[in-house]
Amino acid sequence: MSSAYESGVEEICRSLSSRSYDLRSSEQARRLLLKRSETALDDLEGFRESWARMPLDSSMANGGRRRRRHATLSAPRSSTDYRVEAHQPHYQGLDYNNLNGGAARHYEPFEDATLRGATMDSLITLGCDIFGRLAPYSAWHIEAHQLRVEVDGAQVGLPAPEAVHRDGVAFALVAMIGRSNATGGESTVFDLDGRPVEKFVLTDPLDLALVNDERVYHGVSSIGQIHAAFPASRDVLVVTYRHKP
Repeated sequence: MSSAYESGVEEICRSLSSRSYDLRSSEQARRLLLKRSETALDDLEGFRESWARMPLDSSMANGGRRRRRHATLSAPRSSTDYRVEAHQPHYQGLDYNNLNGGAARHYEPFEDATLRGATMDSLITLGCDIFGRLAPYSAWHIEAHQLRVEVDGAQVGLPAPEAVHRDGVAFALVAMIGRSNATGGESTVFDLDGRPVEKFVLTDPLDLALVNDERVYHGVSSIGQIHAAFPASRDVLVVTYRHKP
């Protein structure tokens, strides 16, 4: 592993430690991932194209239109040697998600080539490297979510339909995958007293946001259509890391 990758990971750790969130541009993220492995993004275009093959999320209590796939993984403490677990439902308590929480939600699994490809491996490993340094004695329950929010006509696209929230995990990594004909989608990080501390928009593929979910809230504004004659969409990958007993 290169010293440049190590120093990049340490820089993110320092940022997360001091302010509980960190942002990396697409250029910075690509450079960092490729310093760890020259093949880190070999399947990036196919990875991004997989978002067009996702089923509708039927669990949306507010009737919003979203597409989604889900995967569960795990990693031992202080290790990037993660494993893919048997497919299982996603659960959040009502304390963290008062819109869709309180029940097991069943989603279609990731396509195998997407889940086990180079880009996904690079992003999950990056999370293990960063969060494992911040919590070296913790093993991880990892969940990955492919999400596409769609708008067509009079609909409002809500990337975070639960509004300002925490996910009920230790850390989360959010990667922008793509936007099409979309306006809006502004992200905000809030402190635990509900005061906004930073606003930003993920725009380019592999723009990254990393948050300490125990120390900050976050939310994303709705998206709309730039050109009313065409549908709009916003695609992201969300990977969460929860302390595993």
